[in-house]
Amino acid sequence: MNSLRVKILGMITLIVVVIVATFGYLEYRNQQRTITRISARNAQILATTIQNSIENVMMSGQSDEVTRILTRLKAHEAINSLTIFDENGRILNSSDKREIGGQVDVQELEAYRQGNAIHLHNRGNHQQFHSISLIYNRPACQGCHDAGQVILGALEIELPIDYLQADLDKGKSFALTSTLFMVLLIFITVSLFLHAYVNRPLKAIIASMQRVEHGDFDVRSDIYSSDDMMALSDNFNMMVNKLKYYMETTISHERELARAQSKLSHHHEMHLMNQKLEEQLREIENLNVGMEERIEEIEEANYKIADLASELEDKNTNLEQAVARLSTLYKVGLALNSTMEPERLFNLIVKTTVDTLHAQIGYVILYSPRERNLQVTTLLGHTIPEGSSTTLPMKQSSVSTWVIENRRPLLITDMDEWPQFDRYSSLGYERRTLVCAPLQVKDEIIGTITVVNKDDHSTYTNEELELLSTIAAQASIAIKNAQLYDEQQATYLHTIQALVSAIEASDSYTRGHSERVTRYSTELARKLRLPADRVKVIERAAILHDIGKIGIDLSLLHKEGKLSSDEIRDLQQHPEIGMKILEPIDFLQDVRQCIGQHHERYDGRGYPNRLGREEQLLESRILAVADAFDAMTSDRPYRKALPVELAVRELIDNVGTQFDPELVPAFIELLESGILGIAFQREEPHDFSPARDHRRAERKVVAISEYGHRTT
Repeated sequence: MNSLRVKILGMITLIVVVIVATFGYLEYRNQQRTITRISARNAQILATTIQNSIENVMMSGQSDEVTRILTRLKAHEAINSLTIFDENGRILNSSDKREIGGQVDVQELEAYRQGNAIHLHNRGNHQQFHSISLIYNRPACQGCHDAGQVILGALEIELPIDYLQADLDKGKSFALTSTLFMVLLIFITVSLFLHAYVNRPLKAIIASMQRVEHGDFDVRSDIYSSDDMMALSDNFNMMVNKLKYYMETTISHERELARAQSKLSHHHEMHLMNQKLEEQLREIENLNVGMEERIEEIEEANYKIADLASELEDKNTNLEQAVARLSTLYKVGLALNSTMEPERLFNLIVKTTVDTLHAQIGYVILYSPRERNLQVTTLLGHTIPEGSSTTLPMKQSSVSTWVIENRRPLLITDMDEWPQFDRYSSLGYERRTLVCAPLQVKDEIIGTITVVNKDDHSTYTNEELELLSTIAAQASIAIKNAQLYDEQQATYLHTIQALVSAIEASDSYTRGHSERVTRYSTELARKLRLPADRVKVIERAAILHDIGKIGIDLSLLHKEGKLSSDEIRDLQQHPEIGMKILEPIDFLQDVRQCIGQHHERYDGRGYPNRLGREEQLLESRILAVADAFDAMTSDRPYRKALPVELAVRELIDNVGTQFDPELVPAFIELLESGILGIAFQREEPHDFSPARDHRRAERKVVAISEYGHRTT
């Protein structure tokens, strides 16, 4: 940890994280305050406007109009409820007639008595503004109310602000992602800088020293990356030059000594020369001793440099591993946030985890606290044996049970060391080593994610346990978001379906029509082997195809006599009305298009837009067949239901004009199979070719259009 490179990286990362986190938090708090002020101002303006409208209506003597005003305003998605109550908290009028005569919440009554006109309530995870405005007893109202009564009541309006908070949370997620990317970029940049200006020059010097050790004294190290490295390179070159000089001098002296000894054998003067040579030898020995000391110093320097290089390589390796893990977690986060479909999300979680941890088997288990059992949702790397159940009981020998009960991850390097757990899974595979982490959001346990046995037959480590725990934390949030998204979609559909049911309940003739059309159209779609997502579109479209009746006069829907051309045109607007009702709901766009086309004809002569076959969805043509059949086989105010055989004949006669020639035969086969629960037996083979006689085709167009526009 004393490495300069580590200190530089740590300091830069700490500074960046502190600065970005501080400014991000301040910006988030500022946006929250801004949202609160805007919502409060809007609530005040809306309350004043509604109050004036109510007082004007009451002063004009039209008290019954108050209820209709409240009901119309309640239909707006930005208002949850509108209520008028007296000083004792009794509800005098409301957008929901069922609340009239009841009591308001204690909190609202207390706010009214304290004069708290605008206040914020937290209900679970939802925030709502409540506005209370007083309705005074004006002189124009004293004809109906006691003149001594100052206040007639209080108007309470409940406004949600969840959609603003959702936008704020999206900005927060984007800021967090940007911060992580910035820290990763700084890590990479600084690592490359240290590699270029520290690590690479040191390796060059070490290579030069190794050549000197092998006797190459002509080696030269030229480094210019920094002043410090250049100084180190120059000192190294000087030391090599001195070592070369000492070696050459020693060799030269030894040669001179040999020649002198040869001459001394023949002459007396050689004795004196020998003395001089001895002195020179002593000098050479001293030089040798000095050279040996220098060589020892060089060797010590080599050892230190080698140790430093080894330590730097270890730090580089650790840093590269950390960067690789951060990169993996970043990619996992992007992948998990790319979908909201539960099945696809589970497959993505398990596949990403198996690939990241190099596992042979991976799976996700969901925990049901009510039934106290475990549900295997996704299993990769192993096939579930035929006849085996994916619902497992909670038992003490189960690893997932242990993790759920203890709310912490578990690392098993060798199953032999954990005899309390089953070595063989209930799904039929052997477990040698595994890691299991809980899927948990706050205090709620969703389930577990497990990887079993490594591809290289090694054992899992604590680092891989930490990595799986981090992936599990990200996956838990993604799974919870997907569940909330499904719940939101279900709420939308249930609300709209309740409207459809309310419409059908007002007419005994059409009661159950949407349910039957849904059953007919979904069974036909499955027979045609449509993908599951398109079957879901058909199912939703069939349930909601009559939602446009909200905009049609009930007296026109229940009329028993012949309809005028204007009345027919009014009835034919209900597909477009249905499309407008569903327009704000993004996930129902395909359903909306199918509803808008379910009265179009195969030959392009339908309504409301006279679309040709190429412009129509296959789902809308399926819905047209199911809708027409149920219309013909159901009682209506203007006629009795047709027998099934006659209704089938009508479908066949209009093949190629009103109905798709490929759909009618398949629908008749469903009737014959009994899947639709209708008794029908074909008496003779049917000719499904389009009608060729022009006059006969014109007659059938009129007949079927009557069934259509009078029932859907």
